[in-house]
Amino acid sequence: MNIIKKRILEDGKSLPGGILKVDSFLNHQLDPNLMMDIARSFAEKLAGKPINKIVTIEASGIAPAIMLGYVMQLPVVFVKKKVPKTMENMLVRDVHSFTKDRVYTVSISSDFLTSDDHIVFVDDFLAYGNAARGIIDLCAQSGSTIEAMCFVIEKGFQGGGDALRAEGYDVESLAIIDSLDDCKITFR
Repeated sequence: MNIIKKRILEDGKSLPGGILKVDSFLNHQLDPNLMMDIARSFAEKLAGKPINKIVTIEASGIAPAIMLGYVMQLPVVFVKKKVPKTMENMLVRDVHSFTKDRVYTVSISSDFLTSDDHIVFVDDFLAYGNAARGIIDLCAQSGSTIEAMCFVIEKGFQGGGDALRAEGYDVESLAIIDSLDDCKITFR
């Protein structure tokens, strides 16, 4: 059993409505050693790909993305969930958050996402794929190329990963959950 599955079983909680609570180690309190293990696992999966930049969306994807940036010695850019007044040359897209059940207008400067970029998108969760769809659109706007998408946890039962894979995207997830029925965690 990999380290993510082990931590989910030890410290995660399945809540009604398909919610997996992992705030004790992933998206509220962070375990830096686990973040480094995640980064190393992602780096192994990405070996040989022509990646020159890592992209994530704030906030919970930032920690694994930065650690991956450190391991791969690549810059990390995060897409903002609020449009800042200081940002120039913005690319924007509306993205629905499953966890927060709201729509964010996300933005990134075209200075940091260009047609020269070959990116990997990193995030903590993949559910329906809404954040990934936002990144796909921003990359299309910039002319950049998505080489892979890496997720710490994929909720396989919500179909986002399967749909992205069917479209030809390289989706790498460290743990895929097939069910949270009856608040029990079942892995693929």
